[in-house]
Order: sequence, then structure tokens, then C-alpha cells
Amino acid sequence: MTTFDDRERSYETKFAHDAELRFKAEARRNRLLGEWAADLLGKTGDAARSYAMTVVTSDFEEPGDDDVFRKLAGDLEGKADAATIRAKMDAMMIEAKRQVIDEAR
Repeated sequence: MTTFDDRERSYETKFAHDAELRFKAEARRNRLLGEWAADLLGKTGDAARSYAMTVVTSDFEEPGDDDVFRKLAGDLEGKADAATIRAKMDAMMIEAKRQVIDEAR
């Protein structure tokens, strides 16, 4: 093995690790958003957990965050405006990244 091969393998490993952390953070953010939205909708207990999972799975419809935003905007119509939802998505991503990094340590 050459140093170049070792370095290439190291970058590939880091890329895969970073992608896994990013996926976990996005899923965590979506769960947190689902819990927030469930609270606004008056859901508690199993109903809140079930609703949060629908938000998580809505992210698999297309690349990016628009599918999650559309789900929340439709469900929260009259309870939260677009700017509030976008701001909450940003805030929850920061929190989700912190939680995932803390767990990885």
C-alpha cells in the first residue's frame, strides 16, 4: 500500500462517517419537529410519537427539506406560518446535530 492509497481510504471512511452523521441528524431533527408539531396539534403520548414518525418518514419522499416543510405546513395550517416552521427547522437542526455529536462521543 502506498501513502496515497492509505490517504484515499481515510477520506472515503471520513466521507461515509460524515454522511451517516448527517443522516442521523436529519432524522433526529425531523423527529424533534414532529414532537413540536404534535404539541401544537394537541397530540400527546402514543399519538404524538406516531405523528412524529410520520414527519420523519415524510423526508423520504424527495431529496432536500421541502417534503418535510410541506408536511408540516399542511398539518399546521392556521397554527404556524411558513417563517415559524422554517425557523423551527433551522433551530431543530442545530439541536439535532448537537445531540448526535454528543452521542457519538
